[in-house]
Amino acid sequence: MPIETVKVVGLRKVPGQPLGLTVTTDEHGQLIVARIMSGSAAAKQALLSVGDVLLEVDGVQIDSEDQLKEAVSKDNERVTLKVGPNLKEKSSQMTNKLSCYVRTLFDYNPKEDSLLPCKEIGLAFNKGDILQVSDRKDPNWWQASHVDQPDTMGLIPSPELEERRKAYVPPEADFVHKISICGARISKKKKKFVYESRSSVQLEGAELALYEEVARTPPFLRRVLALVGTRGVGRRTLKNRMIQDHPDRFGAVVPHTSRPPRPLEENGLSYWFVSREEMERDAHAGRFLEYGEHNGHLYGTHLDSIRAIIKEGKMCILDCAPASLKLLHNSSEFLPYVVLIAAPGIEHLRNLTYYSNRNLQEEDFKNTLEESARIQRQNEKYIDLVIVNHNADTTHARVMDALHSLSTDHQWVPVSWIY
Repeated sequence: MPIETVKVVGLRKVPGQPLGLTVTTDEHGQLIVARIMSGSAAAKQALLSVGDVLLEVDGVQIDSEDQLKEAVSKDNERVTLKVGPNLKEKSSQMTNKLSCYVRTLFDYNPKEDSLLPCKEIGLAFNKGDILQVSDRKDPNWWQASHVDQPDTMGLIPSPELEERRKAYVPPEADFVHKISICGARISKKKKKFVYESRSSVQLEGAELALYEEVARTPPFLRRVLALVGTRGVGRRTLKNRMIQDHPDRFGAVVPHTSRPPRPLEENGLSYWFVSREEMERDAHAGRFLEYGEHNGHLYGTHLDSIRAIIKEGKMCILDCAPASLKLLHNSSEFLPYVVLIAAPGIEHLRNLTYYSNRNLQEEDFKNTLEESARIQRQNEKYIDLVIVNHNADTTHARVMDALHSLSTDHQWVPVSWIY
């Protein structure tokens, strides 16, 4: 390789954020930049391009994706890359043709898809399945297979097609680029529709969860255990029990408040007492996971409090609001494991401590069940495990078993957690 084709690139790392690129290995064993995520550190610095060949990281030759993951995860402010010549003849096709893995976030039955020209070539999947996508060249249909059945290929709808379907916007008539499928010739006439998902009235303000790009990692322990669910289903009881039984493994944050301390209250025990001005300043700067106002005072969970628990070598247990899951999930800093504690039936609800001490009507229990279902429905993308809390001991055992499996089993995690 001529020396003039090699360049050295220095990228600044943003604490708690990945570089924002994915790589693949080509037929010659070279590591190729496959994708640069919009808004990421790599994209903002604009020093890398899709198709670049990665040769070294911080002066060390890299020959595998695992080596690259380990190198860029080190706690350094900068990372220096030696980059080979951009494979320009491949870069224009890189995004569409290179293999990637996705977690499906909806159910798909090709036999019920009226847009699929031939039902036999569709690939059925259920929500949560892991697929290997081998070709994204067609804008409407991707070629994919289940990871445990790599030899069985089929077509799945692309995100663009599925978004148009959900927004009731007609897709292009030329689904398969005039190719013959199942012996049926597709018309050469092409009908175009103007469509912009970002500005579509039907999609504005909504996030369509379709596929999430993931990567397979060796066993590792997550840094945060997020317990979510409607009020009174036993999240706090579970959290307190886990910390009491294993104080060396688990910890909980001390919330911040602008409320003045009461007599005998010590700073840092039940609350961190700060001024309202300080809380508002930190809130506007994005330093709180969640915060709100009660009786004229602010209360919130500071991100630094979560970091402090993690620095102690413990898993931070949060019984947080569902709205906090997006921030946790999108950060490569907190690596959350999310458990939804779902409400049991009405008779079981009556026996829970929170509800047994309150004079509630049948309608209140129905509302609790509906709220629990709504939380699950709206946050399925972020939830790793759902447990219906029929019995506190059983729920505790299932959570502990799930956490143990993280230390023994390989995991599929968002690709943004890796690079």
